[in-house]
Amino acid sequence: MSAKSSFVVALDVGGTSMKGGLVSESGAVLLSERRQTPREEGPEAVVTAVSGFISHLAASGDGTPAGVGLAVPGLVSENAAVYATNLGWRDVPATDFTTLDIPVMLGHDVRTGGLAESVLGAGRGLTDFLFLPIGTGIAGASIVRGEPYGGSSGWAGEIGHTPVFPDGEQCACGQFGCLETYASAASVGRRYSQRAGVEGVKAEQVVSSDDPIAIEVWDEAVEALSLALATYTLLLDPSLIVLGGGLAEAGPALFDPVRTRLVKRLAFRAAPPLVPAALGVDAGMLGAALLGWRAAGRPDLGPGWTVDVRSAPLVS
Repeated sequence: MSAKSSFVVALDVGGTSMKGGLVSESGAVLLSERRQTPREEGPEAVVTAVSGFISHLAASGDGTPAGVGLAVPGLVSENAAVYATNLGWRDVPATDFTTLDIPVMLGHDVRTGGLAESVLGAGRGLTDFLFLPIGTGIAGASIVRGEPYGGSSGWAGEIGHTPVFPDGEQCACGQFGCLETYASAASVGRRYSQRAGVEGVKAEQVVSSDDPIAIEVWDEAVEALSLALATYTLLLDPSLIVLGGGLAEAGPALFDPVRTRLVKRLAFRAAPPLVPAALGVDAGMLGAALLGWRAAGRPDLGPGWTVDVRSAPLVS
């Protein structure tokens, strides 16, 4: 690999926007940009948009990229985006995402973010922990022996669909009482709006309100989360639980009551520490960079990186 190809293209594809960048062998983020995801135009348009974004990023670098790392939602293998409900694609080979003749590696978006937190963030130096971003939905990345665990068929980590209240509300997935139905940011806002008879309330408004309905909704969210985390702890014995996503920005209003209830639920053992994610919205893109270097034959890169990513403007 020449000096002029000592970078990879890293892209985190979300349902609303895509965050991409160029990352060097030393972990320097040479470029960071965001674009909208044209989800409403169909799966083929999204694949085309991803390919175009990769080409644009590659052309912005000095030389040819050594590889491409892609973090995408849904069921994913290293070589194909198997299925994504929100984006509508099925069985898209990794090579369809770029016209460049360079190695490509795909990763599940949450597990890729968990990889970044493991190598570069809150879980650095730990071999077993849970990364749980709480946003519009809830999904987890189980880091087991230093690597994200995908399970037998790629569905591992769907903690958001763990039934915490079996006789509770029906989830969009079809099951009843799922964690995501009570504790995701979208659900906190929705459940308050339904009970209060108002529209458009956001989770952060519920968290900061002293309205009795808001207090009740937030209490149920905390209860659901503590139940799910207690179950996870007893099954996999993580050394740490890392909470990320938009709802984690609630800070002590989230961490303090969840930590207290988790301790109470684990009567015969200590609860693992509960900490905020370190990389924020950059976790997916940085994890994709690690995948890009793995695709290029450099799985050794990452542990010594010191990353500094500045917010990138959203461009059309």
